[in-house]
Amino acid sequence: MARDDGSAGVILAFLAGAATGAAVALLMAPTSGEEARRVLSDRAREGRERAEEAARQGREFLNRQRDNLNSAVERGREAYNQARGVTPPPAPGTPDTL
Repeated sequence: MARDDGSAGVILAFLAGAATGAAVALLMAPTSGEEARRVLSDRAREGRERAEEAARQGREFLNRQRDNLNSAVERGREAYNQARGVTPPPAPGTPDTL
């Protein structure tokens, strides 16, 4: 099994800190208020898009891992039944069960 070492939390904290630092830097820079608001708005939109993409990739990763786990459990169940000499019951909806 894969272990969860918290690296995703560290990455998320780093990105949040970077975004906060960028926002503070923009606010402290000598620009007009309108320009600063526009830049902050652009950066916020970019950050939201990156977060949405990271969430999508995370969901895809979790779905792949779930499929891999389900497949491994099914193969293990089949190997166990084969070793015991047990014939598995037919799947629901197959001609043998109708």
